[in-house]
Amino acid sequence: MNLHSNQIIELLALLPLLIWLYLISARGWFWRLHEETSELTALNHWPRVVAIVPARNEAPTIAQTIASLTKQDYPGEFSIIVVDDHSGDDTAHLALQAAKDVSESRKITIHQASDLPPGWTGKLCAQNEGIRIATASSPEFFWFTDADIVHAPNTLRRLVSRAEKESLGLYSLMVLLQAKTFPERLLIPPFLYFFLMLYPPRWTTLTRKHTAGAAGGCILLRSKALDAIGGLASMRSEVIDDCALANAVKRSGEQIEMSLTRSSISLRSYGTFHEIRDMIARTAFTQLRYSASLLVGTLLGMFLTYVAPIAFLFVPNSTVRLLGLLTWLLMSFSFFPTVRFYRLSPFWAPLLPVAALFYSYATWLSAFRYWGGHGGQWKGRSQARKQS
Repeated sequence: MNLHSNQIIELLALLPLLIWLYLISARGWFWRLHEETSELTALNHWPRVVAIVPARNEAPTIAQTIASLTKQDYPGEFSIIVVDDHSGDDTAHLALQAAKDVSESRKITIHQASDLPPGWTGKLCAQNEGIRIATASSPEFFWFTDADIVHAPNTLRRLVSRAEKESLGLYSLMVLLQAKTFPERLLIPPFLYFFLMLYPPRWTTLTRKHTAGAAGGCILLRSKALDAIGGLASMRSEVIDDCALANAVKRSGEQIEMSLTRSSISLRSYGTFHEIRDMIARTAFTQLRYSASLLVGTLLGMFLTYVAPIAFLFVPNSTVRLLGLLTWLLMSFSFFPTVRFYRLSPFWAPLLPVAALFYSYATWLSAFRYWGGHGGQWKGRSQARKQS
């Protein structure tokens, strides 16, 4: 290489390092994970709460989810509504059986969802039906939780305690996802890492920031905050419903917050790479607002940020190799707290570029499916269809 070529490639190698210096120091410290460990506040009045569980083809997990909800040690009035969203398995039967096995201290309603109206996504419609049923009891909070999650007995008490102490309109917990199989260990910790990079919890909390993140598996929503945004009908077609809800609540002037927890655990497992690929592809192109230019920019950005530093290690220029190595070490350092959160070996941290390549592929696939009229695939439904 001549001198001019060396200078160009050295500048190119410097760029990813600068990107990582920014990400680590100026993006809300997203990589410094903080688990929800706040002390419980003793309240004079424990508000009435209704848990709403949308369930579609959740036969393997629904009974365990209902059992964990009924074991909540919540001092206030608490009831549960399970909305069976046209399941093709035994979800409804197993939910009914689980409800019969519960003591009378917890009121459980199993509701069959009506036909999906035009313009609605399935989960939001099921949640909305649950809200409609719950309105008769005038709850002060709705607890949206997925049908494949097991919560610790004090989860609801912690949610309400935190929401009341901080006057939150919405409080969300990112539950612990499974990381047991090889595909999960390689790709699930990066899922959390990338999500927090997009929606840094510190920025979500700050009113001066527009960032609003939430994890749909566990959301406590104040009923007054729901009324303020015009109910779920105001966001009926959203595919990334959790973050859309958080954004709407925050824009209405309410305080929101998102934390991590190891006490609520997702039972959903991913035994193969294509299962995780489909999970990512369901919303990746939606995140890019179905924009081809944003897709190209994102794929180029992913390559420059995660893959190029590894490629630079093989360039016959010592400065370029050093910059590539420093960048790789820096990204591995920032990823290590996430790996530790999942109690995995630190040797998984340097594999973040491999995960980034996989996520880039899944993002491209998400766009391809959308352009083919099959976007937002979820349990047999296409929820992000291309507009004609």
